[in-house]
Amino acid sequence: MSYQTDRIGPHWLLLIVLLSTFVTVSHAQPELETRLSTTAQGKHIQRGRIAGGSISHDEYKALITVGAREKPVRTKVRQKLSGGEVQNPATQTPNTEFWFYAVDVELFSDFDHDGYFYGIDVLLDVDTVYAAADVYAVLYLSYEYGPWNEYAMTEDFTIFGASSDDEYIIVTELISGYETGSYDLLIDLYDTFDGILVATIGPEDSSELSLLPLEDANRDAAAEISIVVNSGGGGSAGWLLLLVLAASCGRARYRRLCGPDSADCSLPASSAHDFSSPGGEAVEIHI
Repeated sequence: MSYQTDRIGPHWLLLIVLLSTFVTVSHAQPELETRLSTTAQGKHIQRGRIAGGSISHDEYKALITVGAREKPVRTKVRQKLSGGEVQNPATQTPNTEFWFYAVDVELFSDFDHDGYFYGIDVLLDVDTVYAAADVYAVLYLSYEYGPWNEYAMTEDFTIFGASSDDEYIIVTELISGYETGSYDLLIDLYDTFDGILVATIGPEDSSELSLLPLEDANRDAAAEISIVVNSGGGGSAGWLLLLVLAASCGRARYRRLCGPDSADCSLPASSAHDFSSPGGEAVEIHI
């Protein structure tokens, strides 16, 4: 038995093309979201906000969420050893000449009040047996016990023996590319002189670095406010109520932008009541 393919109609040909396109699209890999963040760092800078010190806008590859939770391998080495050979710090054993005396983590910026923040504030107190040493730190996040993802790297900073006056602060806002969930934090410390890994601290060492509720700023959507106006009667009073509600929303947005503690936000307050809803309770609106 033979088939005459020349008798296939145009409708069948169109169906074949559509099916082929569907199969191709269904097997295509979804485009991964690039991670963007802003980091402020330095000594004695204000915590909990991007201000002061050195500020950078960083871009990293998409967040890796699946795979073994292995020790990250550094792809950047700042210094070369004698002879020009680059040594991989991640393959070395941390020494006992440097250590983390304390690490303090504070989370900030949760405007939608869902318990997940997009701001990470890390304070490092690093000590050494030497009178002074120059170091830098690399910070990683692990999403839901997945692989480590680098999210920030400090500039070189100097530590002085066991002094507490050399604390270093890294404040980061996660802009995009970070899914909502629990994250662990890992910090590697390197000697600037030769690029050798000298100390590490992670969730196994401090509860401060475990189960951090995080998401990026794009996922921190503020709750929308719906205004329903009853047009049944009231005449101009209904429009007056609408203007009062709009002013209230504008004031709430203003307070959010400049912060609740800002002196610039100390607006005079008055109040109005709405009894227009039958059987409804009085609603006080501050404007």
